[in-house]
Order: sequence, then structure tokens, then C-alpha cells
Amino acid sequence: MDILFCTSEAYPLIKTGGLADVCGSLPQALSAPGNDVRIILPAYPEVLEHATGLTSLARLTLIGATEPVEILAGHFNDSNVGLYLVNSPVHFRRPGNPYVQEDGSDWPDNAERFALFARAVVALALGQADTGWRPQVVHCNDWQTGLVPALLSQHEVRPATLFSIHNLAFQGLFPVETFTALKLPESLWSIDGLEFHGKLSFIKGGIACADQVTTVSPTYAQEICTGAFGCGLEGLLQYRSASLTGILNGMDCKTWNPATDRFIERTYNIHNLQHKLANKLALQRDHGLPRGGQPLLLGYIGRLVEQKGVDLILVMLEQLFRHPIQLVVLGSGDRALEKRFEDAAHRYPDRLSVHIGYNEQLAHRIQAGADCLLMPSRYEPCGLSQMYSLAYGTVPITHRTGGLADTIVNLDKTTASDYSATGFSFDDATPEAIVDTCVRALSYFQASRINWWKLVITGMKKDYSWPASAAQYLELYRDMCGLKDSTPENQGLHASSPGLILLNTERQETHIH
Repeated sequence: MDILFCTSEAYPLIKTGGLADVCGSLPQALSAPGNDVRIILPAYPEVLEHATGLTSLARLTLIGATEPVEILAGHFNDSNVGLYLVNSPVHFRRPGNPYVQEDGSDWPDNAERFALFARAVVALALGQADTGWRPQVVHCNDWQTGLVPALLSQHEVRPATLFSIHNLAFQGLFPVETFTALKLPESLWSIDGLEFHGKLSFIKGGIACADQVTTVSPTYAQEICTGAFGCGLEGLLQYRSASLTGILNGMDCKTWNPATDRFIERTYNIHNLQHKLANKLALQRDHGLPRGGQPLLLGYIGRLVEQKGVDLILVMLEQLFRHPIQLVVLGSGDRALEKRFEDAAHRYPDRLSVHIGYNEQLAHRIQAGADCLLMPSRYEPCGLSQMYSLAYGTVPITHRTGGLADTIVNLDKTTASDYSATGFSFDDATPEAIVDTCVRALSYFQASRINWWKLVITGMKKDYSWPASAAQYLELYRDMCGLKDSTPENQGLHASSPGLILLNTERQETHIH
């Protein structure tokens, strides 16, 4: 199959969070023999710095650009996955990260930037860039690409579209005036299209207009159809439930492998777990934490925002540190929460170390050195950190929600006796539940080192690599293109445009926000 994978970030070229990890790994897992997969993303400065072997493929005249937009082509991460970059310096070549300025505020022209990106994707998808290649499927990811399915829905002959929700809370909402300023088709301004309570919603365009919608875990797919997690879009998601699938993310087992990790103090595997202790001692040493007394060393890696439950961590620190427990925190986000963590580190210098920002090497060293990884997220669409921690023999402590519920088996009497447990989970996102679960983990850690290592080994044996998840995506792609039956008359392909589907563009009256 010919697949165009549309994203605003992809590791190792550009990363602000887990979206980049997924969008850097999944296309490579999809690129089995017979599949031509190509990633398209904006040409940010960091991307241009890291990408190699780029050539100028086309120049496009697009609405929203005063100068022709250049399409650069190359290969992604020395793989057989193709790479397209949308090069518009006025939109993408600027300091800061892809979405926010250096002071942490959103770029004021984000709507214009990602509308232009969407139009470039559409031009490539429809063959208007004269590249000699047209995809059968365009796979879009999160609000930054939400206009792609919406714009493609205006064309009778087009590729099939799949829209993946990585975090429904980030919706790409803009004032109504922005819709007119972007010169979008008037037919898209309706409650069945881009309109959301009087605002322009990029993510709603993807959910309402894509042929299939996915999210990043089965549990999260169920949760977002409820008022508690639907962010106001639960009605639309319920309406589209027959086309909504939860597919658990996989993890990059090459980058996250304790046996080969170049960032950690000492490599190890399931057969020489004693070497993991060297990583714990190194983490304590590097962060000024006492190494005597065998404390339970916790790690936290992630954004410092309320969604991740870090405010709950702050509330329970005094109770937590009454026990032989230490904590290393790596993350950034809400400035007030960052300041509270820094203040707490001064109050508990022997118990708490805080690093504001993101550091890939330190993330690996925490995964290797901690005894447990703390993930008290109020909601978690999938989560990758708990998968990494399992691979590194670092036991997850998690709130039972979203992908955390799908990946972690809580230790109780039954799962302890049959050795199926992989971590410690709690049902209520409260400070009390976090403390109780951490103390439960501490007690198990202290009671029997043999049983602890059995728990660790069970987690390390779990396979959350990409092949199984990639196979589910490929099955959806084939379904959308009518490729279940190999006979030409049943493939649903337009005879004069191989690989493109002929679709009825008349939309039902849904009248659902």
C-alpha cells in the first residue's frame, strides 16, 4: 500500500512529547515489503538540521502563502520510509518549539501555520504536486493535521483518510473569524464540520471528516465517548463509534533497550539484573541523594501539568517522605507547578531531585536507575513511559485509566500468586491513593527481594513492540480501500486513478457538536 503519514513532529527529527515517539516509530513498523510509507511534516529549523540528503521536489502555490511553498524530499532516519518536508520559512523557521514561543505562549498564527501545512498535504495527496506518487491512505495525527481530512472530504476522488487522536484535550480551537481568514470552504462551517460552539475546531475536522478514527488505546477509545473524558466531543464520538478504534501504541525497542542503551551507567538484561543496581547508585549519586539504607527510588518523567497528576504528587510529598522513599523528577510545563517542584526540592534535598526541562539522556538514566516509575495521570490516552519502564525492569505505579489500564496488571493476591502482575495501580486519582500505593510498593520491595525480582522479570518479558499494532493499522487501511477482496471489481478503486477511492461525499445530517 501507498501511505502518506502526516504529523507535526516525529522523533528523532523533532520532539516535544509522546506524539513524536509514535510518529517516528509507527511509519517504520508499517513499511513492510509491499508498503510505500512516506512521512510529511513541517520543515522546522531542528528538522532541517537533522535531516540529510534532502532534495527540492516541488514548489506549490498555496492559499495562505505569499511565496511558493517548497516540498523537500529525502528518507526518514536512514530507513526505507520516505520523508517530505513542507518548507515555508515564514511559517516554520523560527525559534521556540513547533507550537509555542520561547516564553511558553502559543504562536499567534498557529491556525495559519497548520492550515498551510494541511493544504500542502492535500496537494501531495491529490497528485497536484506532480511528484509521480499518490497515496492510497493519508494517516493524520492530532489537531495540527485535522484540516487534512476536512479538505480532502471536498473531493470526490481522493485517498482514504484515517485520523488518530493522541490527546483529545488539545483541540486546535480558534475564533470564528479565523475560519474566514483561512479561506476555508464555506461548506465546512457547520456543526457537521469544523464549527464547535461558535469556534473553529481543527480536531473536529479530523474526527467528523476522516473515514476512520483511531485513538491510542482501547480503554481511551471508550473513555472519550463519555462526558468525563470527551472534552465536549463525546456526542460526535458516540455518533462515529462504528468507525472509532482503539489501537494500543507500541514502543521503539531499539531506542529503549537496557541491553544496548548508550545513555545509562551500565547495560543489563533479564539475565544480569544485578547490573541495574549500578544504575540506581549512579542516579542517586548524580542527583545528590543518599545511597544508604536501600530506599525505594521513584522516578517521574513527563509534563508538569495537572493532567499528569503532578499537583497530586506535590500535595502528598510530606506524607510520602515519612517513609524511606526518594523521587527524581524530570519535566516541564506549567510554570507555577515547576516553581512548586523547585521549592519542594529545596525543602527535601535528601529525598527529591527536580530537573526542569527535557533531557533524553536523563530520561533513559531515570528509567534504568529508578525502582519504580510514578504515573498518577488523571487521564492517559496511552502512555509510553510505563512501557519503557517495564522494559527496563522499573515497576510502574499508575492510575488505572486509558492506556495505563490496558498495559499494567495490578499486583494483588491473585496476580502475585500466578506471577501475572507487572505493577501497582490505583483507581482514584487522589493524593491518598498515591501515597497508599507507593507505600504498598515499598512494602513489597522490602519484604522479599526474590518476589520483587519476579515482578520485575514479568514486566520485562512483556512485548509492546510495534508489529502487532502496525498490523491493526494496516487492516484498517485495507478496509478503507476495499482491499479485503483482491478482485479488481471489489477493491473500491477508481478505475482511472489506481489507489484512489471513489467516495460519496454527501454527508448525513448529524447535528452533533
